[in-house]
Amino acid sequence: MLDALEELAEKDAEKYARFWKTFGAVMKEGPAEDYANRDRIAALLRFASTHTDRPDQDVSLRDYVARMKEGQDKIYYITAESFAAADHSPHLELLRKKGVEVLLLYERVDEWLVSHLTEFDGKPLQSVAKGDLDLSALEDQEERRSAEQAEADYKDLLERMRGVLGERVKDVRVSRRLTDSPACLVLDEHDMSVHLQRVLKAAGHEVPAGKPVLEVNPGHPLVRRLKAESDQARFSDWTLILFDQALLADGGQLEDPAAFVGRLNDLLLRLSLQ
Repeated sequence: MLDALEELAEKDAEKYARFWKTFGAVMKEGPAEDYANRDRIAALLRFASTHTDRPDQDVSLRDYVARMKEGQDKIYYITAESFAAADHSPHLELLRKKGVEVLLLYERVDEWLVSHLTEFDGKPLQSVAKGDLDLSALEDQEERRSAEQAEADYKDLLERMRGVLGERVKDVRVSRRLTDSPACLVLDEHDMSVHLQRVLKAAGHEVPAGKPVLEVNPGHPLVRRLKAESDQARFSDWTLILFDQALLADGGQLEDPAAFVGRLNDLLLRLSLQ
């Protein structure tokens, strides 16, 4: 069967695309169910990616590896509950700016897949929403200096934000993955993704509570405004707004939506009166 599928994928891409549309979700179970043939099955998998920015799953891992940037040593992906959520995730901003392709995984089976398929062609798969996003090999000297300076300049702000957020977060740090958004949430390398947490909760499972890291973009006007804010009450409200916005962008659910709306309305009112 694998011989036949490999031949079909190589010689008739259109017919293989029709096969994939019908049986793709089943094929994605292969790396976990058939470990001995994991590499052959992985080569037959197809995904959506930022290369085309379409929900069509027509990018193979070999296609991805062939397009990797010089100095890139990982296959980057993101999981989400829909194509739009994956495609518009703030975690992709710096990667898009540098032209680094990211696989957009939005089917439920994808979480199962990436927990068993950890590398392809000697390249590890790396979630862009987990751990430190190390793009040092793709940065120039000026970008590295700028990032280091931002970490020093915003040290006091980060400490104040940690004091406000307390047990909600594991840490607050300057982001190296954001270019447009003010903030995002990042999980530890081995933490369960927000999408998988929601899937398991919907199925009635208990999900262990994990604490995310809040990353802030020092180049964003809202973060610079927050840095200059001396009123502690306003500082606390705006910090919580940034955290809640980041949680929503990550597909999470607010513990107190009414409080978020109240803080946001107060912020808009204050800004309109200035």
